[in-house]
Amino acid sequence: MDIIEEAIEAFSQLPGIGPKSAKRIVYSLLSSPQKGKKIEGAIERLSGEITFCKICGNVSDGEVCKICSDPSRENEICVVGRPLDVMSFEKTGVYRGKYHVLGGLIDPMSGIGPEDLKIRELKERVEKEGAKEVILALDSTVEGEATSAFIASFLKGSTKISRLASGMPVGSELEYTDELTLSRALTDRMRES
Repeated sequence: MDIIEEAIEAFSQLPGIGPKSAKRIVYSLLSSPQKGKKIEGAIERLSGEITFCKICGNVSDGEVCKICSDPSRENEICVVGRPLDVMSFEKTGVYRGKYHVLGGLIDPMSGIGPEDLKIRELKERVEKEGAKEVILALDSTVEGEATSAFIASFLKGSTKISRLASGMPVGSELEYTDELTLSRALTDRMRES
């Protein structure tokens, strides 16, 4: 395999990058060596300076992330599957609590069980910090639902447990909404005064 094919293969391993996109990236880098040097530096810094927070499991440039070390954060824990989910919540600017990153979801088909995730650490943290609430904010997939159900059962009696509301997205039409989404929208409906 020559160098260009090897580079295309390497970029193809990234999520959302297929062979055609990988080829465009490689040839773009070849046409602009400065761009390649900048990307090379960023990748080196990622692998050398970024680690995972020892408290919540989010990405961090130190032993403890900025969120966990912020004393103004509320004493509630939002449980997510991966660090990327933390970024999504933080972009909203609405949530002011802390996070707990599980490192995935229960997925028996892929050989991932509860013992492979940071669920035990979550329980220890809830007890140690005296969290007033745990918010289960996992994907609306079979794996996310199974993980949420397991955690709810595992933490039962430790603290208040809630889940994100589910239902119809803004701008959607009833005609094109599936039955499960409609039933959840009805069940979790908000009351108007």
